[in-house]
Amino acid sequence: LEGIDVVIHLAGAGIADKRWTSARRKEILDSRIIGTRFLARKVSELSNPPALFICASATGYYGNHPATELLDENSPCGEGFLADVCRQWEEAAVPLSGSSTTRVVFARFGVVLSRDGGILARQFPVFKLGLGGYIGNGRQPMSWISIEDLPGIMLHIAEHEEISGPVNVVAPNPVSNREFTATLGEVLHRPAFLKVPAIGAKLLFGKMSEEVLLAGQNVTCRKLLESGYHFFYPELKPALKNLLSN
Repeated sequence: LEGIDVVIHLAGAGIADKRWTSARRKEILDSRIIGTRFLARKVSELSNPPALFICASATGYYGNHPATELLDENSPCGEGFLADVCRQWEEAAVPLSGSSTTRVVFARFGVVLSRDGGILARQFPVFKLGLGGYIGNGRQPMSWISIEDLPGIMLHIAEHEEISGPVNVVAPNPVSNREFTATLGEVLHRPAFLKVPAIGAKLLFGKMSEEVLLAGQNVTCRKLLESGYHFFYPELKPALKNLLSN
């Protein structure tokens, strides 16, 4: 890493691909904390360190909030397993927090939409069969970002030295789970009227469903907007059309 301009650290075990057993919780936490702490320490020891260290985090930092409550980068850490993981994840970069040579940014990602992985990749075949639907009451807010915007956002952060600390990496127009479901069904020209009851999600996925599927946050990308970033896909429908087109 000697002489490198920017380090972008994204590693971490998936949070929604397995049930949260005690072993899986430890894996989720360790995969973030150990690597981040190691990299931060090594970067801090370099004689010619990177000018920028971007460490992944997540909007789960804020915990579960209703859609009426708007959250920005100054909002406090919430409660729950994911909030605690994100807090410790960011604290693991403490060796660099007081650096005068390396700027530290915590990219608090929302739900990343991609055809190749994550929630969209798992839902796509179900919705194609006309079996899509919302979860619980469908009112939980979903702060999302198209994967097509991520390279531009990383470059924008690198080019704007005034940006530091937490940055919410989300599109400017969050939706509810019900809205997401209806839009995905519309883009795929499939019905999406089914409903997964909250109790069903809890039986299938345990504690993970309460913090990932049935919870949410209405998060604003204040720092990105104030620093002049222009989103390729600020609205959900065009983003889904782009990602799911042939």
